[in-house]
Amino acid sequence: MRIKKWMILTVLLLSTVIVTVFSSKLILSNQTEIANTTDSIELEQYQNLDQSKSLKTTLRSLAQAQGIQVGAAVLMEPFREDANYRGILTREFNLLVPENAMKWRILHPERHRYDFTDADALVTFAKTNQMQVQGHTLVWHQSLPSWLAEAEWTREEVLELMRQHIYTVVGHYRGQVESWDVVNEAISHNGKMRDSVFLNNIGPEYIEMAFRWAHEADPQARLFYNDHDAEELGKKSDAIYELVKNLLERNVPIHGVGFQMHTSLKKPPNPQKVAANIQRLGELGLEVWITEMDVQIYDGKGTREEKLAAQAEVYRDILRVCLDAPNCKSFATWGFSDKYSWIPYFFDRPDSPLLFDESYRPKPAYNALVEELQGASQ
Repeated sequence: MRIKKWMILTVLLLSTVIVTVFSSKLILSNQTEIANTTDSIELEQYQNLDQSKSLKTTLRSLAQAQGIQVGAAVLMEPFREDANYRGILTREFNLLVPENAMKWRILHPERHRYDFTDADALVTFAKTNQMQVQGHTLVWHQSLPSWLAEAEWTREEVLELMRQHIYTVVGHYRGQVESWDVVNEAISHNGKMRDSVFLNNIGPEYIEMAFRWAHEADPQARLFYNDHDAEELGKKSDAIYELVKNLLERNVPIHGVGFQMHTSLKKPPNPQKVAANIQRLGELGLEVWITEMDVQIYDGKGTREEKLAAQAEVYRDILRVCLDAPNCKSFATWGFSDKYSWIPYFFDRPDSPLLFDESYRPKPAYNALVEELQGASQ
């Protein structure tokens, strides 16, 4: 009898333990499920809010009403794999710029082989969604394949390599890519020509040749010189002004200058000086495009909210300058989501330089651009 009582007590004790453990797991599972469900509901509500957003208040629709392009640089990995990434591109922008897909290293990986896979996908996407493409870039001192950058060449060899590359790439997209950054960052901060395989082997005339060959490959394409830290008046922008002025005097086909506009809260651009620079280029008959804007907040002052508010005003100021200038026809950012910005990787520190956060939520900078575009239409 005592053995039976002992056995019964043991069974009851074990049952209690099992029930307690099972209940704890069930509660934890329910809590996790509730949390996941809440997250899913919040994401779904945000996505539904995005989808129901009036097309009349997107950057794309508002910019088109003002007669300008609004664009973003595109990374191919999220472009291929993330439907939300593609969705925001389609909704908010009417100009796409390949961040890397049209650079020599990607497009021309071997001397006698081109790879148009990624660039073709981007151009097809743009055509399907009634978007323009800015080809970036034909001649640049960086992002060159090792077979070109690390070998010894004669002047004639580099001339022919550059000619073949421009003819092949621009010819491949003739009638599909409306504009090209023909030469990128050829001037140093001191106003002198930047060292490159092209300058060192050919001489400064490589710039003129690049523009002429690009025009021959597609006479309808609009051709640009593109550079950074030359948006205001100064030594570097003066050198660029003289460069493009001389090109025009020699009847070289060039249609505009790209202001990259990589900037920060620590040293934001002066809108009046940017406007003056745009104006003098306009007097030469050239367009100016804002081509790669982002605004670092890392070194800004105040709380994160205060930094984001200050960032929004920098974006607003530059868009206003562009809208006020009759020869400023395009406003593009270097990416659109902080999740894929080059800034944190390049500077090895956290930052939030773009219009949407890492979860694709619009930031104050995005709202500032919308407000500025809406105000310009009134």
